[in-house]
Amino acid sequence: MMAELQNISGLKELQAAMKELPANIARNVLRGAVNAGATVIREEAKTRAPQPSGPPIKDQPPPGTLKRALYQKQIREKSSAVLQTFFVGVRQGRSAKKTKKGRIDAWYARFVEFGTSKMVAKPFMRPAFEAKKMAAVDAIKDYLLKRIPDEVDKARKK
Repeated sequence: MMAELQNISGLKELQAAMKELPANIARNVLRGAVNAGATVIREEAKTRAPQPSGPPIKDQPPPGTLKRALYQKQIREKSSAVLQTFFVGVRQGRSAKKTKKGRIDAWYARFVEFGTSKMVAKPFMRPAFEAKKMAAVDAIKDYLLKRIPDEVDKARKK
């Protein structure tokens, strides 16, 4: 599921501005921009992540574990100077990793997202993406519009 970028105006101008930057700076600018878009999706997923109500049940994770387990990460193997890939997901696995607030992994996240034979699905990742994909694109554009002129000016002064 990728946001459609073909309707964004100014891509030719963006490409021309990016060519004026040294490759390492262009890569860093692009990485920051895609990170800004991923942050929008992650924050929306946090607001949509269901939280159990009622008293805690034995052997159940404490409330808020699912929200704490959400993360975003750059995938370096799939990233380059002209392409940056970020992953927004949920830490999973029955690790013993704990913080002051409790466990940081939500091994049960796929059951919540997709449901089981005994549990109705309560999707939060897919709806977060669908609801905020254009806001993420706007965050990317805003970041680029702010950062590229600054970097071009710096490169010209050198």
